[in-house]
Amino acid sequence: MTHDAYCPDSFNYRRRSTREVRIGAVALGGDNPIRVQSMTTTDTMDVPGTVAQSIRMIEAGCELVRITAPSKKEAERLGDIADALRSAGHTTPLVADIHFTPNAAEIAADHVEKVRVNPGNYADKKRFENLEYTDETYAEELIRIREKFTPLVQKCKRLGRAMRIGTNHGSLSDRIMSRYGDTPLGMVESALEFLRICVAEDYLDVVVSMKSSNPQVMVQAYRLLVARMNDEGMSFPLHLGVTEAGDGEDGRIKSALGIGTLLEDGLGDTVRVSLTEEPEAEMPVGRMLVERYADRQNHPAVEPVNHTLDPFSYTRRECWEVGNVGGKHVPVVVHTLRDADVDPASLYGAGYRYSVPLDKWNLTDAACDVVYAGARTLNYDVPGTLTVLVDASAWTALDNVPVRHQPLWAASDAWDRLPAPSPDVTHWVRVTRNDVGDALSQRVADEEGRMRRDVVWVVETNNPHAMVDLRTTVLALDAIGCGAPVVLRRTWAGLDDERLALQAATDLGGPMIDGLGDGLWLDAPDTALAKRNTMSFGILQAARTRISKTEYISCPSCGRTLFDLQETTAKIRAVTHHLKGVKIGIMGCIVNGPGEMADADYGYVGTGPGKITLYKEKEVVKRNVPEQEAVEALIDLIREHGDWVDAPEAELA
Repeated sequence: MTHDAYCPDSFNYRRRSTREVRIGAVALGGDNPIRVQSMTTTDTMDVPGTVAQSIRMIEAGCELVRITAPSKKEAERLGDIADALRSAGHTTPLVADIHFTPNAAEIAADHVEKVRVNPGNYADKKRFENLEYTDETYAEELIRIREKFTPLVQKCKRLGRAMRIGTNHGSLSDRIMSRYGDTPLGMVESALEFLRICVAEDYLDVVVSMKSSNPQVMVQAYRLLVARMNDEGMSFPLHLGVTEAGDGEDGRIKSALGIGTLLEDGLGDTVRVSLTEEPEAEMPVGRMLVERYADRQNHPAVEPVNHTLDPFSYTRRECWEVGNVGGKHVPVVVHTLRDADVDPASLYGAGYRYSVPLDKWNLTDAACDVVYAGARTLNYDVPGTLTVLVDASAWTALDNVPVRHQPLWAASDAWDRLPAPSPDVTHWVRVTRNDVGDALSQRVADEEGRMRRDVVWVVETNNPHAMVDLRTTVLALDAIGCGAPVVLRRTWAGLDDERLALQAATDLGGPMIDGLGDGLWLDAPDTALAKRNTMSFGILQAARTRISKTEYISCPSCGRTLFDLQETTAKIRAVTHHLKGVKIGIMGCIVNGPGEMADADYGYVGTGPGKITLYKEKEVVKRNVPEQEAVEALIDLIREHGDWVDAPEAELA
């Protein structure tokens, strides 16, 4: 399978061509705009409440409204909900969300325009068992699945209903897990089994999704799905989403990293941003993500380069170590200091705390690694972990270079003025795609013609197709034999914090998903240093390349949820936010429980009214803990397994 088998164009934006699927009054795929959708969080049996929330979602821009139908009685209520919405003048299509209950799916098809089924639990059960299959017994299982699934396919075809085959990473069946493992390939095969049944029945009004709470897995699964569908002559549209993204800035960054990376590749026909917030709050976020692609095809051309990047699995680009950048180091975070940021207090926003009584620097887990001071120097003792970049013209004019100060060169200056290598100096050189070619390899080389090993390349872009432009520039450096570390930089101006977080997560985080960055430099002159810092570390955390804080895998809630997810997530965050690197799953029900939090270290799952079940990874540890005692029980569980540390004392001023 070639590296671009999934993508219409690896270098210049071109949206993937898909068949059009009509969902009631809305057409999806084909030449239609990228649609934005969400899901209700009310109890489906509460018809007035569900109708009222659906209307709020529609008024916020929701183009498809999804409603859970976990049993036949909820599926029957969908008719009342649809009637009430139509009577109120709303024609927005409704989607039934089905898990475990084929009978509910067939009832729902009578009332809504689209039915979502999860191939992991529609015809299979998940008990975390290891099963053994021969080719013959596996083929028998496929016959069983066909018999269970075909009645729904035939009914949807007869009624003109659409369907989404929605694979979730955390709810792959034991059968799929036994043959393919907990992998993107397993996700893809799970969907393809159902898609082949649809094709055999000549039913093509189908949308597909590959959701995971891990953006890296999610991106790989969608890419592999498209490549495999291309092999089998399928052109079904894609529903994009990172499941259980969480809330606040973290949830937005995680969603943008997964969804935005795929949109940059020309993939995606509808998106859902899964936030642990009210569903109407998801609409503007989804709209901000897709609005960038309305005229993306008009971006300046990106010059292609031959490469062997594997988009279906993660391997970090190999490079040599320069200072504390590259090699085995985690990706570094770089920030620009503004004119006022010249005293020790200015580093507070970058994660450094200076104690006057102790005359000592204290570092947070999110302390940046490099700051750029322009033509100035920092005339105080900087932290021992911090590098200060100074414009090369100012640096070369210094009689005495302060400790930890290094030069930053523009490409045009570096070619002819870069001094001979020195053991105490790391040269940072800014380059764009236009700078990279044979001339660069000839000019920045040692006496034997090899690329110098004292250079960190700052790869920059002003191309709106930024993620692909940055990725291509790194690949072009490799094509000329550059094994040096690279730091990805983009500058934004005039964006509010939310748009900045979304765009930076896509443009800087996307290449990290492909293993191509040794650091990132999120530059935004209108944004406070502290905000740029939290965004930068949030992007690296979401990309799973540098862990600096606790991670929460929190579902967005729906009618199956058995407690207040937003309130509970806030309570758990308040007492666990200092547990660096610990992943905690907070799930409203068993559907989004042990499966969807499969990537978590600990799980907090609603299993009945007022009852919580606690997990260590995939194993149940305590069942039916009263909700009022469950947070403390979770702390005890973390303590028992050696992952608890006491919260640090208040930061020194």
